[in-house]
Amino acid sequence: MGTPSSTYRVQFTPSFTFADAAGITDYLARLGVGALYGSPMLDAREGSNHGYDVTDPTLARPELGGDAGRVALQDRLKALDLGLVVDIVPNHMVVPNPWWEDVLAHGQASKYARYFDIDWSSGRVLLPVLAEDAPDEVHEHYLKANWRRGNTELNYRRFFDITELAAVRVEDPEVFEATHRAVLSWGVTGLRIDHPDGLADPGGYFRRLREHFDGWLVVEKILGPDESLPQSWPVDGTTGYDALREICGVFIAPTDAYAGDFHAVEHASRQQVADSILVAEVRRIARLVDGVEFDQACRAVAEVMVNFPVYRSYLPEGLRYWETAVRLSRSPAVRALDEQVRADPHGELATRIQQTSGMVVAKGTEDTAFYRYTNFVALNEVGGSPDRFGLPVSEFHQRAARRESAEPAAMTALSTHDTKRSEDVRARLAVLAEIPDAYLAFETAMSEKHGISEPTLNRLAWQSVVGAWPLTEDRLGQYLEKASREAKIRTSWVDRNAEFDAEVAAWPAKALNEPEVAAFAERIKVPGWSNSLGQKLVQLTAPGVPDVYQGTELWDFSLVDPDNRRPVDYDVRRDLLARIESGWLPEVDDSGAAKLLVVQKALHVRKRGLHGYRPLHAEGPAAGHVLAFERSGVITVATRLPVGLEQKGWQDTVLPLPGTKWTDVLTGRPATEDLASLLDTYPVALLVQGDQ
Repeated sequence: MGTPSSTYRVQFTPSFTFADAAGITDYLARLGVGALYGSPMLDAREGSNHGYDVTDPTLARPELGGDAGRVALQDRLKALDLGLVVDIVPNHMVVPNPWWEDVLAHGQASKYARYFDIDWSSGRVLLPVLAEDAPDEVHEHYLKANWRRGNTELNYRRFFDITELAAVRVEDPEVFEATHRAVLSWGVTGLRIDHPDGLADPGGYFRRLREHFDGWLVVEKILGPDESLPQSWPVDGTTGYDALREICGVFIAPTDAYAGDFHAVEHASRQQVADSILVAEVRRIARLVDGVEFDQACRAVAEVMVNFPVYRSYLPEGLRYWETAVRLSRSPAVRALDEQVRADPHGELATRIQQTSGMVVAKGTEDTAFYRYTNFVALNEVGGSPDRFGLPVSEFHQRAARRESAEPAAMTALSTHDTKRSEDVRARLAVLAEIPDAYLAFETAMSEKHGISEPTLNRLAWQSVVGAWPLTEDRLGQYLEKASREAKIRTSWVDRNAEFDAEVAAWPAKALNEPEVAAFAERIKVPGWSNSLGQKLVQLTAPGVPDVYQGTELWDFSLVDPDNRRPVDYDVRRDLLARIESGWLPEVDDSGAAKLLVVQKALHVRKRGLHGYRPLHAEGPAAGHVLAFERSGVITVATRLPVGLEQKGWQDTVLPLPGTKWTDVLTGRPATEDLASLLDTYPVALLVQGDQ
């Protein structure tokens, strides 16, 4: 099986196993999915609800059904002509694990000492696992110490600031073979590569992987708005955050009502990360800089990483990004750092600063600034740009055409296990860009009654309430606890503020019982549905391979994990799908069945094979409220900016259709150029030539 027509992401957990996934394969086939796309399937820490904490890369996770369950799942998928795409984690493993335990027992003499990225200059591995007031415990090959010492003294590379996720040296051929042998023997359709920016040599890793795997290969590379994948990488594309930014952006009205200085917040957030939670990483890199004082080298290393305009460079590729970071840095030691990196772009200094800059950017921007700069949080998404308000239709067409020509098999996404909020929350919040005065008046009035004392969290809280409405006190409380601690303003995961934490915990009960909240959420619900259907149809039919995140074929108003990893009710979805298959045309209502209709029809059309990209343009007074394009004799039509449209209507706006006879597969009716007629049942249309 080659590139799948589409994918459906499932989150494997102890309560959703390989057997459970096999149980929904018939539903996925009926839905029109091309491949099941699973979260990590290798053995992980007991009880893990995500699988990114791998303990043994040599076998399928027993808690999920082991190799027998995996084989049974693959057999079932094959019988239904569905592929399997597996998420793998080459960058790190959770510790302790058997390999790590051998290292602690035998030190540098361990067979596995080379498997982990450990600085052995002190002779021992530092394990920051003890209580704050506990004395050190010295062992032959390791030292147990106060947990707070991890961020400043840790001597092994890790995943971001998570000390229990130790980095793995897959650049070593022996380590690559040991960590990939099992999954490469499974015969899967595709692989999704987690966090390649943490690797010493991502390009070299992908080239080695391609020697062993010729299937579909997508990578979790977070691109800046005007950044492309390194052209030397032999991959099919990213996992779709770039497409998410573009698709969601075209449904947001340009406005300056929510404007602010995002870059100042972002810079301060990155600086805080470099100066606090990633100090150990900065110091390890600084020791490699020759000819300058250590303190000056630390400052230069931190400044360059903070100033990166994208996540990282891959020298010599991405040289312009490196040059920008150097130019923006003021430390006198930057010159020495720059000269040494350029002199040996594949040396240890260049390698370490590049693989660590992505950590500073991710933790500083995604996990800090996005929780601090909360003027309009629909834009605060992985790979997003909170300072770019709205994407013009013309730019959307340009970017879609480029994807079709350069990376037609790249994944596209609207919701993932890592998004800050689901696609439908984002679609509803997009409405606020059309009614900024009304929303800001609502937020001000409600803040006077029940405001959170920290202003940025207060803004985030009110947007989250109306965006994810209705939601329980428990869900909202868990979300705000995480958001407040990620922001690191009045409280944090490391340094708790009991008084502020109590204020945040008490807030949901107050806010959710205000009738004005329900009334405002109701006001934006219907135009939010229009945006949801529009962006979903566009994603499913535009260039790239679309992924449907578990459960989002109906409305899904989830917030960040773990909220977006709740169990999915497939019985409800099966029942609704059966009605759609029998010819039912659901209303656009709270059931979300209209979205299921759009997903099912679009995925089946997608299986015909869509190629090329031709922008289509409406004519008339409401032409700016439609996004349309044609691919392989299939036309996508989506309403945008629905509040403004409602005020004036379509009037005599038309979408000239190429050719003669077209049918809307959503309604089964012959298509007309008159948009008021074409879109009188749904705010979207999917046209095929002839009679379907």
